[in-house]
Amino acid sequence: MDGKYRKDIYPGLEVAIILKKDQRTGKHTEGVVKDILTSASFHSRGIKVRLEDGQVGRVAALLG
Repeated sequence: MDGKYRKDIYPGLEVAIILKKDQRTGKHTEGVVKDILTSASFHSRGIKVRLEDGQVGRVAALLG
């Protein structure tokens, strides 16, 4: 599953995100969702989240 729909994402979920600095390379960073930052129900490039370690990026894949 990808992370384009807000309904699929919730705090505590393990995800792979793409950080702003990694958008060109597509490198994924894994972590656990702390906050959902996108208010819309759908975003074509992925829902923006903050991980528990403070990193912010768009969800590329749901892992857990």
